[in-house]
Amino acid sequence: MARGAGIAALGLLGLGAVAAGAAWIYLGASRPLLEGSLALPGLSAPVTVARDAGGVPTVTGTSRADVAHALGFLHGQERFFQMDTIRRSAAGELAALVGDAALPLDRKRRVHRFRARMQAELAALPADDRAVLDAYTAGVNQGLAALGATPFEYALLGGEPQPWAPEDSLLAVVAMYFDLQDEEGGLDRRLAQARATLGPALADFLYPVGTSWDAPIDGTRLDAPPLPGPEALPPGFPRRTAGLEGAAAPVAEDATVPGSNNWAVAGSHSSHGGAIVANDMHLGHGVPNLWYRARLVVTGTGEAPVLDATGVTLPGAPNIVAGSNGRVAWGYTNSQIDTGDVVVLEPGAAGGDSYRTPEGDRTPVVAEERICSVSGPCETLTVRETVWGPVIAEEGGLRLAYRWVAHDTGARALGAALELERAGDVEEAVRIAHRSAIPNQNLMLADRDGRIAWTIIGRVPARVGFDGRTPVSFADGSRRWDGFLPPDRVPAVIDPQAGRLWSANSRVVGGEAFALLGDGGYAHGSRARQIRDALLAQERFDEKALLAIQLDDRGTVLDRWHGLMLEAVKARADDPAVADMLAYLTDWDNRAVPEAVGYRLVRTFRAELLTALYGAFVAPPETEGPAAFRLASRQADEPAWRLLTERPAHLVPPGFAGWDAVVAAALDKVREDVAKAAGGDLSRYRWGERNRAAIRHPLSRFVPGLGWLTDAPADRLPGDVYQPRAQSPSFGASERFAVSPGREAQGLFQMPGGQSGHPLAPYYLAGHDDWVAGRPVPFLPGPARWTLRLEPGAS
Repeated sequence: MARGAGIAALGLLGLGAVAAGAAWIYLGASRPLLEGSLALPGLSAPVTVARDAGGVPTVTGTSRADVAHALGFLHGQERFFQMDTIRRSAAGELAALVGDAALPLDRKRRVHRFRARMQAELAALPADDRAVLDAYTAGVNQGLAALGATPFEYALLGGEPQPWAPEDSLLAVVAMYFDLQDEEGGLDRRLAQARATLGPALADFLYPVGTSWDAPIDGTRLDAPPLPGPEALPPGFPRRTAGLEGAAAPVAEDATVPGSNNWAVAGSHSSHGGAIVANDMHLGHGVPNLWYRARLVVTGTGEAPVLDATGVTLPGAPNIVAGSNGRVAWGYTNSQIDTGDVVVLEPGAAGGDSYRTPEGDRTPVVAEERICSVSGPCETLTVRETVWGPVIAEEGGLRLAYRWVAHDTGARALGAALELERAGDVEEAVRIAHRSAIPNQNLMLADRDGRIAWTIIGRVPARVGFDGRTPVSFADGSRRWDGFLPPDRVPAVIDPQAGRLWSANSRVVGGEAFALLGDGGYAHGSRARQIRDALLAQERFDEKALLAIQLDDRGTVLDRWHGLMLEAVKARADDPAVADMLAYLTDWDNRAVPEAVGYRLVRTFRAELLTALYGAFVAPPETEGPAAFRLASRQADEPAWRLLTERPAHLVPPGFAGWDAVVAAALDKVREDVAKAAGGDLSRYRWGERNRAAIRHPLSRFVPGLGWLTDAPADRLPGDVYQPRAQSPSFGASERFAVSPGREAQGLFQMPGGQSGHPLAPYYLAGHDDWVAGRPVPFLPGPARWTLRLEPGAS
C-alpha cells in the first residue's frame, strides 16, 4: 500500500473510531437513572423506586396518582421508543416516525380514526381516573426529559420524540385491539367468499366452528358438519385444473393466533389451600418485551397498604395488566369471541353515497385524514363514517362498513383496569370485568379465600336476528346490535364443582352462552385439551406443578398424523429418499424439543397435506378477495383428517389420481424440505433448527450491526403452536406466572426479552435465559439493588 493511501486509511479508521466513541457516549447518556434523588413537579409526596438485580421496580408512594406518576417516569426512561411506536401504530401515524414503509399500515388503521375517538373519550373520564392518567402522563414526559440524551432509536432515525399526551394511554389500549382482534371483518368475509365459491356445504365443512378437539369448561360438544356429497357441490366444481404437485404452497394454516393459556385451581386442589392462577399470554416477541414488570405499593395513611399489586404493566398505561394484589390474582387469554360485524350498505333512494338505515336514508360523514411520512410529502385519506362504523371496502359491487367493539373503548377501559387492581374477591372482579372495555379476554380469577372464577371481560355485542358469521345488511333493523350485553347476560362461571377452570383461545362454553359470544376465529382445541387433561389428572397442585403444565411441549395433535406418515413411509420402503425417515418415525416422541427429528418430519408432513387440501379448495388462482381467504381454517386439522381417512372420491384435489397420490406428494414435499433445510441430511433436520429464536429490536433488521448490541441470542427453542408451550421463532409466551393471592412470595415468573429497552442497562436481557430454559424466578421483585427517590418539586 502506498504511504499516502495508508495515511488516508488510518485517517478513516480514526474518524470511524471517533464516531463510534461519540455514539457510545451518546448511548451511555440515554441510560435510565437508577439511584439518587430527583425532584418531580406534580408529586404530592416522596416516592421510592427500588429495583432488584433484574431491574424490576417496587414503586412505593402514598397515593395512586403519585405511584402512577413514578411508573410513568420509569416507562418514559426505559421504554419511550416502544411506547411511541405503540401509540403511533394504533393511531395510524407510524410513517411520520419510520418512513414510507409504514404507510400501508397507517392507511389501514387511520380508517378507524382512533386518535380523534380517544380525544373525545377523555371528557368521559371520572375525576379520580383522570388524575391518575394526568399524573402518569406527567411522569412519562419527565422521565424522557431526565435522560441525558434522547433514546438511541431517535438518533438512528434522525427524529425527535414527541411529548406523551393523555389520549396516548388510551391509544395504548387500542393497540391491543389491533393485536388481538379482527379489524376489518376478514373472518366474516372469508366465510362469505368460501360459501359463494364452494357452496355452503363444503365451506362449512372446511371452516367448522369447533371440532372434537374442543375442551370447553362446560363439557359441551358441537356437531361436526357433515362431509358434503357430490350433490352439495356447486356446478362445475372443482374449477381448478392445474396439478398441485409442483406448485408453491398457496395457503398457510393460521395457527399462530395471538392468544394465551390460563387456568385456575381452587384452594381445595392446591397443596397449600390457596387458589392459584397460571397465565402465559402468547404474543409476538421483541426486544424489549411488550410487558414491564412492577410492584405498585400505595401506603395511604393507615398501617396496611391501600394497594400492593404485582405483575406486568403495559408501557403507555398506568396499571397492572395481569398479576396479583394479595386478595385476587388474575390473568388473560384472548377470547376469540365475535367482536365485529361486516355490514352491507344498501344504496339509498337518493343514490350517490346514501345508504339505507331503519331511520331512513343517511349519507356517510366524511373526514379527511392527513397521513404524513418522514420520507416524503403528506397525503389525504378520505374516511367515510356510517352510523355503524367506517366504510372499510367495496367487494362484489357492495360497500361494506364495520361495526367493532373497539370503537367503544377508552374511558371504560382505564377505569375498570384501575378498579381491578383493588378487587377484593372473585365476585367483585367479575362485576368490574363486565364494566370494562378492554379487548375481550377470558379473565381467569382466584381469590384469597380459595375461590376461582372465569368470565369474559370487555363489551360483548348484543346481536339480534343473525349469528355474526357472515356480512349482513342492517338496513331494515331486523338484524342489528342492541348495544352490548348487560352484565347479567355475560357468561361467567364462579366456584365450579370440579375446582378447576381453563382457557386457551378455543371455545370455552357451549349452548346459549356460545350463541351470545359467537365465533371470532377460535384456536384449535389441542392446547386447551392438554391443559384440561393435566388439571384433571391429579388432585393437588402447587405453583411448580402448574409451571410444568405451561412448559408441556408434547404435540399430541400430531400423533395420528405420525401414524399416517409411518404407514406411507413403510409403503415406499424401496425408495431410499423416503425410507431413511423410517428410523426417526419408528421411535416416535411427540415432544417439540430442539433435537427432535421425528417431530419435525411429522409436523412438515401434516402442514403439506393441509396446504394441498386447502390450496385446492379455497385458493384457486382466479380467486380474488380478502387475503384471509387464502388461509386455512384454524380448525383445519379435523376436516383434513376426515378427508384423508374417509377418502371421498368426489373431493380428491384436482391434479391427483387419488388420495394415495395426495399423501405421496406430501411425502415428496417433506423430502424436498429436508434437502433445502438440511442438505438432505436427516440427522440435521432437527426441530430446534426450524424453531430458532428471532427475538429482535424492531430496528435491528434495518440498521447493520445493531442486532449485535440489542438482540437476544438465536436459541433453539422447545415448543410449538399446538401445545401449552406455544412457541415459534418470534411468537410465544410473553410471560409466564403462577401465583396464589396472599402467597405471592411462593409465586413463579418468567419473561423473555428482559425488563429494559436500553442495551447498556446493567440488567439488559436479565431473565431471558431463564425463560428459554424454563427456569422459574420469583414472582415478587427481589432485594433492592438500586434505589431512586423521587421528591415533590416546584412547577
